[in-house]
Amino acid sequence: MRILIKNVQLNRHPVDIFIDGRFIVRVGNDLYEEAERVIDGSGKAVVPGFVNGHTHSAMTLFRGFGDDLPLEKWLNEKIWPYEKHLSEEDVYWGTKLACVEMIKTGTTCFNDMYMHYPPVLRAVEEMGLRAVLGSTVFDFFRDDIAGQARQQVAKDSVLPRSGRISFSLAPHAIYTVSGATLRWVDDSAKANGWLVHLHLAETQTEYNNSVKNFGLSPVRYLNRLKLLSPRLILAHCLYVDEEEIRMLADHGVRVVHNPNSNLKLGSGHAFKYREMKAAGILTAIGTDGAATSNNLNMLEAAKIAALLQKGWRNDPTVMPAGEALQCITENGAAILNIHAGKIEAGYLADLCLIDLRSSAFTPGFNFVSNLIYATYGNCVDTVICDGNILMENRSLKGEDEIVEQAGKTADKLIKNHG
Repeated sequence: MRILIKNVQLNRHPVDIFIDGRFIVRVGNDLYEEAERVIDGSGKAVVPGFVNGHTHSAMTLFRGFGDDLPLEKWLNEKIWPYEKHLSEEDVYWGTKLACVEMIKTGTTCFNDMYMHYPPVLRAVEEMGLRAVLGSTVFDFFRDDIAGQARQQVAKDSVLPRSGRISFSLAPHAIYTVSGATLRWVDDSAKANGWLVHLHLAETQTEYNNSVKNFGLSPVRYLNRLKLLSPRLILAHCLYVDEEEIRMLADHGVRVVHNPNSNLKLGSGHAFKYREMKAAGILTAIGTDGAATSNNLNMLEAAKIAALLQKGWRNDPTVMPAGEALQCITENGAAILNIHAGKIEAGYLADLCLIDLRSSAFTPGFNFVSNLIYATYGNCVDTVICDGNILMENRSLKGEDEIVEQAGKTADKLIKNHG
């Protein structure tokens, strides 16, 4: 489809944007191109679509279930006992609900780690979002489960997928996946050009157990296994020291900060963003799953990330609004090897129109500051992904049905297995 957006604000200046197929082709003034759709951008600003660097999409089904518990207790008592009963249909509707929420708040791409890969793939294909979908790997240090995990990866990896979807391997964590399986994951990813998506150094308990069980901290353990590489995306990384930050930087590892989840679970607050940025580590932001962050709103995640950096350091200059926005756009796309995150010719047509008539943009001294610190996701008016209009004037096709069905699915899951 060819789309022409007229008179929209970009960096405080009115421009026209011409989209042809999947890409932005021209950005300029007074463009007159033949297009199937012409969108009036008056009273709106354009930003790149937001990228959620780490989430578990179908965990929308567990929103508000098991709140206010530490991670280990939350996993063992509230989540894993119910997750084992999830059907593919459950995961399908949970993922569609996540996609609704992400589209409504401006996310066009996300990096997912969840079980039951096929229904996740089906849901995302139908919803039109871009995603890196991980085939999740557990083995709980058992050879038989490791063998089953490898068989499942083989099945997942050959499923047909559109150009919007990339396949990755998602070993859960060093406390649920053995060193041998982690090495197999890395070898497979290297051979096939896949990314690897892993939780690491999320809690003090995980750190202490790593030292106890492996004789090394989590990052040093991965380094001993020779798993540090540009293929690796690490979620959390709260418990790292200066030497470990240098290890991550030297090997081109990417890191995703999840401030809402970390705070709500009491996992920690001192994410070393300034040190990682100085070392050259590509850093993005994620929401984590809705069972821990309770929403998938990247604007909220960016705001909390920025405020948290300033608060724990007693320094208001750390992670200014522009850097927070970069983390959820350009950086997020870069960690996923996706040519998006900028409103420029040649970039993928993943973008959002922001309604400037919202009170949060008045006065309009600083658009980026208002976007990060003052708004909520409901300022997102129109979402375009891969050159397709997913939402316009905040109208999203099928939203009511998806919300209703996902609610019924969650209720049935908890009632039947409580």
